[in-house]
Amino acid sequence: MKPDHWRTLLDSHASRRQLLTYATGAAGLIALGQMPGHATDPTPALPANPFTSGVSSGDPRPDGVVLWTRLATDPLADDGLGGMPRTPVPVRWELAEDDGMRRVVRRGVATARPELAHAVHVEVNGLRPGREYWYRFTVGNETSRTGRTKTAPDPGWNTEISFAYASCQQWETGFYTAYRDLAAQDLDLIGHLGDYIYELAIGATGGARKTSLSPAHNAPTQTLSQYRLRYALVNSDPDLQAARAVAPWFVALDDHDVEDNWGADRSPTGGTPENFLRRRAAAFRACFENQPMRPSALPAGPDMSMYQRLRYGRLATFHVLDERQFRSPADIAARLDPGRTMLGERQAAWLLDGLGRSRSTWNLLANQVQMFQLDRLTDPGLQQLNPDTWDGYAAERDRLWAGITEREVANPVVITGDAHVNCAAELKADFAKPDSPTVGVEFLATSITSGGNGSDTTPGGAEWLAANPHLKFFNNQRGYVRCHVAQDTMRADYVVVDQITTPDGTASVRKSFVVESGRPALQDA
Repeated sequence: MKPDHWRTLLDSHASRRQLLTYATGAAGLIALGQMPGHATDPTPALPANPFTSGVSSGDPRPDGVVLWTRLATDPLADDGLGGMPRTPVPVRWELAEDDGMRRVVRRGVATARPELAHAVHVEVNGLRPGREYWYRFTVGNETSRTGRTKTAPDPGWNTEISFAYASCQQWETGFYTAYRDLAAQDLDLIGHLGDYIYELAIGATGGARKTSLSPAHNAPTQTLSQYRLRYALVNSDPDLQAARAVAPWFVALDDHDVEDNWGADRSPTGGTPENFLRRRAAAFRACFENQPMRPSALPAGPDMSMYQRLRYGRLATFHVLDERQFRSPADIAARLDPGRTMLGERQAAWLLDGLGRSRSTWNLLANQVQMFQLDRLTDPGLQQLNPDTWDGYAAERDRLWAGITEREVANPVVITGDAHVNCAAELKADFAKPDSPTVGVEFLATSITSGGNGSDTTPGGAEWLAANPHLKFFNNQRGYVRCHVAQDTMRADYVVVDQITTPDGTASVRKSFVVESGRPALQDA
């Protein structure tokens, strides 16, 4: 395969058949991205420090993690290639038991190759469970910042965990002040629930950031080059880089990571499925290149395996969902049709089977779109429900929670992004009957920036609270959610930022809830 072949393919008008045919080279690309390098491999002369995208780690297991970086001496080069030569570059990596990198326990050389936009995904195994480690990368005489990571606890441990999650970080809308606060927390895990990038055109002045951008940014992202450039822009933010370097991440995809409100092989703006799948393939490829995913997650053309489980000892299991690739077309009038799906048959079976087998005290469903029913006005009617959320797939939601109840799943808690508001809700067996049993709770986190500065509440928020008795909290500011999970309780803190359109915003806890084990109800902390 020629070095730039995949980039040419995804920037072309290839058909689905071509994409899937060339996807058979995926295993080879994984090998290319992970092929061990040698200290004697030639290092090309680079004009600047190549670690401008920072470092990150992800997918923690009890015995290992994935380490990531992407080399880019000129990260905002219009072609999306980061100013790098189109040759392989050996990258030395080290992982140590101390932040001074004196007690190095693993080291090696990976090869950053142009086929993967010089991204590096290093799987490190044989580590100790529930332990902090620090890591860094070196190319020539240039060394990256030192990142902190942590392995998951031993399967038999009841170790308490702290984690945070976020979503929706439209770069041009404002500053990533929430990440500055998140980076200062002592966390075991960080989750991103979608809309890491936005596919929309960005003007020459960079929106609220008032940053000069080249004309290449002022177009919707559709090709691999454009998606790579957008990730480079987002990953250049110093507050995001700090947050990516303090704990391992898991990542889910939502609509703006490809195109607003997409589902399966359908674009909401029309066009043929083949054209949209070409765009989806480019988006997925750039996502993989820029996130700390295992090499096995490399997409095969327009398909990428996204749903997964992360087990944190005996205390918690994270069931990370994919609610875009397999969903039926949005149609609120058909919300009760049992043939319609949000998850797809295979993922739905995987989820219920895993929940049924779980022996964790807490089962956390990492979910892209709002699961609780939300009548958005006080007047009744289907027209008040959002077809893009689980309200548009109510029959499958009913099946999911009936299955959870039947399997007696311990403490199901849904964590969600997407909506650009903070909400806390109790999940009912029958939303039409407010007195029906509560089967779980949902903590919906607002956006990092999308939606602007926001406000503590809105007239619409007051209407939501009045029309939905299971909705216990509403807030319209930006921020993230921080959680602490113990044997008997789970606490969720809604961290909000007073402003994001200037870089000097401040963060504070707006509201906290506690859920007791065995009692699916929201209690004020």
